[in-house]
Amino acid sequence: MKSAESAESAESAESVRPAESVRPADAAPAGLSRRRLLGTAGAAGAAGLVVGGGAGAGVARAVRDEPVALSTVGSAYVPFEGARQAGIVGPAQAVGHLVAFDLAPGADRKAAAALLRRWSDAVRTMTRPGAGGAGGAGGAGGTGGASGAGVLPASYDDQVAYDAGPSSLTVTFGFGRSFFGRTGLTGRLPGALAPLPDFAGDALDPKRSNGDLWVQIGADDALVAFHALRVLQKAARDTAAVRWQMNGFNRTPGATAHPMTGRNLMGQIDGTNNPKPTDADFDQRIFVPAGGSADSGSPAWMAGGSYAVVRRIRMLLDSWDHLSVARQEKVIGRRKPDGAPLSGGSETTPVDLAKVGADGALAVAGDAHIRVAAPASNGGAAMLRRAFSYHDGIGTDGTPDAGLLFVAWQADPLKGFVPVQRKLDGGDGLSRFLRHEASGLFAVPGGCGPGEYVGQRLLEG
Repeated sequence: MKSAESAESAESAESVRPAESVRPADAAPAGLSRRRLLGTAGAAGAAGLVVGGGAGAGVARAVRDEPVALSTVGSAYVPFEGARQAGIVGPAQAVGHLVAFDLAPGADRKAAAALLRRWSDAVRTMTRPGAGGAGGAGGAGGTGGASGAGVLPASYDDQVAYDAGPSSLTVTFGFGRSFFGRTGLTGRLPGALAPLPDFAGDALDPKRSNGDLWVQIGADDALVAFHALRVLQKAARDTAAVRWQMNGFNRTPGATAHPMTGRNLMGQIDGTNNPKPTDADFDQRIFVPAGGSADSGSPAWMAGGSYAVVRRIRMLLDSWDHLSVARQEKVIGRRKPDGAPLSGGSETTPVDLAKVGADGALAVAGDAHIRVAAPASNGGAAMLRRAFSYHDGIGTDGTPDAGLLFVAWQADPLKGFVPVQRKLDGGDGLSRFLRHEASGLFAVPGGCGPGEYVGQRLLEG
């Protein structure tokens, strides 16, 4: 699991429109343009998350240091339609739900296509700008209907989000390996969707792993996220049932005096060096190229898509908290107060893995997390980490059931997640304080245009 190193990069043009079109003209406070307001709001909501994975890539660069008024959060929106699905490059939101579904017995390719169309139409409605509620009902007045999206069917809408705007809602859809056999599409199964290898540190629960379909929901308001979850569950009835669900969170936009990298549940600032959309090889590492990729076995229907590795990683917080701060810093390789590498500098200073201290020892220990996870230690392997923390109460052993819902994006898992995790599995000092409890790998196709649905090129090609 690799450090969630965050981003200063601008939001992807494919997934987020220019800020002027994202916010209403009267939303910006006096003296603060809509573009500058949204840049600040985006960065404030992108608190990077941690260890092995973390949010932060694709964050809009903050242009002012003033805190963002929370009243500006609800009206922010991310377009559903585009060459790529939303929820990959943009900043991770304050609330997240990761859900896997299994198709019902007898549900075939035609039924799956109808479900993906229902889901896509519902998300198109819930994410549209100007709605008086995430459900697209236009608040109590029920205006609805932007861009032909209309209002949600009454059987889906529970009115939970009537009073809220889209709140940066994104919904991302993916296909698990088992989906292809159940729909008669084994001939279109991507080679890159081969099962992940076993890792020595895994303690995986099969009931909370894999699945036919995968959905990632993110929003900056908990009710908006819950509403989207309920809408999709209702729309799936008779076609697919929930296999597992995991709920997570990040820092809320505006919670800090100025935009800054977030802390994980170990208290560590993390999220500083994620790949950035401005990197020359960013698209090559993260997205399947036009026409597919013969090298990774990605067919043409995956063009513009990516592969998501999903891991539930429990942090052994009681054991971690028994360490002194100095020892925690040595395990990570960064200072706890400011996130600076132990080789010197500030949070964003590149790590000097060769630096030796006055005592003759390496400044960044040989088993420090940032050393073992660094691309330089893994043949250049890298992935885009975008994740959520979770806390599900106290376990039967009396310790917190808390940690990271890790989501890693890459064009080819065999060149991204797998080599890095193999290295971490054998030599990362942090691994003693982590337990991988669930896992999944999903093919996430490109986005869709007006009147289309996600996965249409697969299901109707």
